[in-house]
Amino acid sequence: MLKDHKCIVFAIEHYNPLGIVRSLGREGISPDIIAVHGKAKLMSSSRYVSEMHEVSSVEEGYNVLLKEYGRYSKECLPVVFCSDDKTVGYLDLHYDEVKDKFVLFNAGQQGRINEFMNKFNILRCAEKNGLRVLKAQACNHGEIPDNLEYPVITKAISPNTGGWKSDVHICHSREDLKKAFESIKAERVLIQKYIDKKNEYCVEGFSIDRGKQVRITIASTYNYLLTGYYSPYMTVKNMENESLRRSLEIMFSDIGFEGIFEAEFLIDQDDEIYFSEINFRNSTWSWASTITGMNLPVLWGEAMLSGKIPNDIYKVIPNHFTGMVEPIDFGKRVETGKVTPGQWLADFKDAKVTYYYDKDDLAPFFLMMDNWKKLS
Repeated sequence: MLKDHKCIVFAIEHYNPLGIVRSLGREGISPDIIAVHGKAKLMSSSRYVSEMHEVSSVEEGYNVLLKEYGRYSKECLPVVFCSDDKTVGYLDLHYDEVKDKFVLFNAGQQGRINEFMNKFNILRCAEKNGLRVLKAQACNHGEIPDNLEYPVITKAISPNTGGWKSDVHICHSREDLKKAFESIKAERVLIQKYIDKKNEYCVEGFSIDRGKQVRITIASTYNYLLTGYYSPYMTVKNMENESLRRSLEIMFSDIGFEGIFEAEFLIDQDDEIYFSEINFRNSTWSWASTITGMNLPVLWGEAMLSGKIPNDIYKVIPNHFTGMVEPIDFGKRVETGKVTPGQWLADFKDAKVTYYYDKDDLAPFFLMMDNWKKLS
């Protein structure tokens, strides 16, 4: 069914949308891409790309989307896949204009995804639906509440404002927080209780039918931790925490979301799990789901067109299923002396999923090798 529709990957160049292109390609679907300039042309170099539109901004890409693909019949609407917050957020703010022209990630109302990209709003939604959250406050830039329990962590209130990762600061005192505000770019900031985490827990899935039908395919934990950064070496399993699953299903129904998503949690030293955030887009780790036999872009696209998620999509993931982001992991472990090159190479060979190397689509891997330092 999905093969009968034009598939479009509209995204900032990165190895995240490369995973979408490869996932579609494995099922015989060659997508068109609208590629917003990034660090390197990773998605564009895939052999599965059909037609490419190279643009300098999300706004320019949106105009291309409407001009080139906005006139299909209702029976054969193009299906749009996104992998970054800027693109998803921009389409959400123009939902009324595109809702009858495309099958795309949405929450049924213009601006509603952006409402829950707000980190404070999504924390309140999670707490309302039974998930444990760390105490947080939303503040204007420079405001320091008197009742904070240090240490705290600062984040831009939305992924599309401020300096994203550069706005993240761990502050152990009021003085630390005051100094952090000197470099924070966001006008609105989330200040949240910081814990010494034991691990992180990330789940990938998709939803249709205004969030009433949800499937979570994989759950990942990290094999080592990095302060203020994701780990590029992980272990992938099936999701077995049914309590978290039920709460997430209620949340997606509450929000009305239709799309591919990632939900992130923190695990403290006592193994308590705290909700962190939801990414309302395809995550990089969804490529691991494809390798397990649960192809999120294809499953979501087919389910949106049919109106139903099949019951037989579940696959059992074998033990010791590891994934590696090769250049970043090499930099964090080999170049810092944590492991020898030989040990790293053994882990690389043993990894069941690598996010650049794919024997059936080698050009992006060689491009990464040419741009190693830029991408690590």
